[in-house]
Amino acid sequence: MGQCVTKCKNPTSSLGSKSGDSKSHHKKGGGGGHKEEPSGLCSKATSELSNGTKALEVTVEMPVIAAVMGETRKDERLDRDGLSMLRIDELFHCYKDGEEDAILEEGMEMFCNDLCVDPAEFRVLVLAWKFQAATMCKFTRKEFVEGCKAIQADSLEGICLRFPVMLLDAKGEENFKDLYRFTFQFGLDADEGQRSLQREIAIALWRLVFTQDSPSILEHWLDFLSENPSSIRGISRDTWNMFLNFTQAIGPNLSNYSEDEAWPSLFDTFVEWELERRKKEDEQALTEKEEEGRCTETECFPTTDRLETEGSCGSQTWGGH
Repeated sequence: MGQCVTKCKNPTSSLGSKSGDSKSHHKKGGGGGHKEEPSGLCSKATSELSNGTKALEVTVEMPVIAAVMGETRKDERLDRDGLSMLRIDELFHCYKDGEEDAILEEGMEMFCNDLCVDPAEFRVLVLAWKFQAATMCKFTRKEFVEGCKAIQADSLEGICLRFPVMLLDAKGEENFKDLYRFTFQFGLDADEGQRSLQREIAIALWRLVFTQDSPSILEHWLDFLSENPSSIRGISRDTWNMFLNFTQAIGPNLSNYSEDEAWPSLFDTFVEWELERRKKEDEQALTEKEEEGRCTETECFPTTDRLETEGSCGSQTWGGH
């Protein structure tokens, strides 16, 4: 999903490693308030949302920090919604880097593992969107704390239970538009000052962001990008944003597309490429059909010749009698 697309140099990876397996871990480096970390959260997929994403029935071991505390402590601050600011802070410390006041790549991998989510899946992108993360593979303290408050969760169990709600929330038209635009910014390498997405990164993020509702033209668009690497080095913000409009305004047959409208020039090239591809595909299908018809004639009509020959032989036989 997220940052590791650029930071980890792996278009199929997201916030952490490819592995989504749960595991217990101990933090490397200082900075955390606890030496012992939460054990892996046992999440079991039992049903599917309408988009095919697994909804979670969560059976969990409570995070160690919560289990140790038990009842609400006297020094534990609760916000107006009943969330424990202390638990959120301590959860952050479980994964934060030893030197920087942020959860970085290694901590993000551990965080995803403990949530039983694959770092490359849509749920992690949605979580980063809810946390308004500015950079892949990184949650600052402010992003983590404000994000937990936004989704109303102060524990691993709470975050996990919020995933189905967050996925449904992301399906709303305006929310998805916000998520879609967030994804472009999220994919940029802020340290490098990037203004456009690398082609491979953009392809991976397009597949990811459209996980719940993939437009029919998407795979052809991605094929077009993949087959023209020399002429397409990067995807600008304008092209990224306009592609969503393109999927909503232009029909599957592309008949209502007009070059006279204010589409990016790359879209003109794509439509021309796609129509030519479909033309060749139709011509090939017609040729195969004609060849199939000729084969059928070749197989059937010689049988008539054989019957005539056999009939002639039969006449001579009867005539002999």
